[in-house]
Amino acid sequence: MNQNEQLNDELLVIQAQEGAVEAFSELVKRWQDRLWRLAWRLTDDEQAAWDVLQDAWIVISRRIRRLDDPAAFPAWAYRITSNKSRDWIRRRQRMRRADEAYGARWSDNENSGDSSDQLYADLREALASLAGRDRAILSLRYEDGFSIAQIAEVLVIPPGTVKSRLHYARQRLRRFLEGG
Repeated sequence: MNQNEQLNDELLVIQAQEGAVEAFSELVKRWQDRLWRLAWRLTDDEQAAWDVLQDAWIVISRRIRRLDDPAAFPAWAYRITSNKSRDWIRRRQRMRRADEAYGARWSDNENSGDSSDQLYADLREALASLAGRDRAILSLRYEDGFSIAQIAEVLVIPPGTVKSRLHYARQRLRRFLEGG
């Protein structure tokens, strides 16, 4: 990047810090491809790189006013994108471990024949015993696959409340399945 481009970026950052939407849009245009390439290299997944980049731009837009040195924008934006990429990688690893554990458990249950049918019946009975609010939140999360943020939007409640309700609904389901 030459000196003119760097000065132009610094000016755009200053304008964006003052609330100029056009300046922020221009920063996005100028940096989108570079930041996407970083996210793609780190995640090794084209679609994930777009998701990561979207998360990074949200953070950048919310925090740009706190950036003390406009010349530090490139390194700052790369750091945010890198952090969001690492977050995505950690989530993917957790999901992979959970899938493997579920697959092993499912395989064990399939091998036991009728026990899988009994487990399914027990689970349906346990779900039926829960209050409607618990059934709804568990269904949104595990049957429909909604994220915490999406559930919060659907139910018009804060994400923290969604997490809390999910936690307690899972506890009640677990207690019922364990015979309590």
